[in-house]
Amino acid sequence: MMSTFSDTNGIKYIWPNGVPKTDEDLERSIQTKEKVGLITKIIEIKYPSFTVYKPTIKGNNVGIIVCPGGGYSILAIDLEGTEVAQWLTKLGYTVFLLKYSVPNKELEALNDLKRTIRIVRNTSAKYNLNKNKIGVLGFSAGGSLCARVSTLFNKETYTKVDEIDAVSCRPNFTLLIYPAYLDQGENNSITPELEISKKIPPMFIFGTVDDVYGNSSLVMTKALKEAEVTVELHFLDEGGHGYGLRKGNRAAEVWPKLAESWLKRIHIK
Repeated sequence: MMSTFSDTNGIKYIWPNGVPKTDEDLERSIQTKEKVGLITKIIEIKYPSFTVYKPTIKGNNVGIIVCPGGGYSILAIDLEGTEVAQWLTKLGYTVFLLKYSVPNKELEALNDLKRTIRIVRNTSAKYNLNKNKIGVLGFSAGGSLCARVSTLFNKETYTKVDEIDAVSCRPNFTLLIYPAYLDQGENNSITPELEISKKIPPMFIFGTVDDVYGNSSLVMTKALKEAEVTVELHFLDEGGHGYGLRKGNRAAEVWPKLAESWLKRIHIK
């Protein structure tokens, strides 16, 4: 069955026939003032999509799908989305900013990310990408989402809709920035949903001691180490949660440099 994703005004809707019919169907957003400044939050996504950001320097043939956080309830679309995309394009990466299903649609969000990886890999030539250099980067709940797809890529979680769904949804590399919800097992152990194996892609994890979700970084690293998966953990003494790339927070200033270095080493494999 031949099908493709829809492209409307530069927005790539990832499911066949999944395009808003009226303005009332478009996403809803709010702005709030928080410790890190003004944040734009999308509070409802009915039609999952991604937006492509092309490199502003010579491209390196590597694609990164960015997943903002927001507790699976909202998407912090600027703090952990557009600002991150703009940073990565300056390093030569092609970025696919994913607007996955919210609120409270964890399974749908996983399927949205799986589908997006498949689309990007299937159309990699269009974006001048190596199909074996497609990675994911997520923050907080977006980090949880990236960890889930990195461990559940072989698990069927939705019914195939077209030939694109025959393409692998395994990321080639994964970055988790202050990830959440990875320690929901007994006694704060690894979340039972996650299937840990040697087939998990190389992973970069960044967290801080004073983050309420900080244990997720430690638990995930331990599980990967025991499975002999390549993993690099950075765990700072302070920084909190939800800072993105914004200045004024040491963690926000440190993790991008570490991630940039890791990416340069890992994406050539």
